[in-house]
Amino acid sequence: MRRGCIAVEDVRCDGCGRTVRYPERYLVMNEGDSEEGKKLCYCVDCCLNKGYAYYKKEEKGGQILTFFT
Repeated sequence: MRRGCIAVEDVRCDGCGRTVRYPERYLVMNEGDSEEGKKLCYCVDCCLNKGYAYYKKEEKGGQILTFFT
């Protein structure tokens, strides 16, 4: 399960080890299919590199970052 979050405290990225600070966005994913599995946190840069996030174009020429397909 994927959850797009906003950091309210310092969170460490499991991909690059960088600290995600308030008010940056990050992704939380459960390892495997069960919700009791290990939770992995990824910063926006790691999500873009791994293909978990992408920029979606709006009608007015802007872009929105999304973690969901």
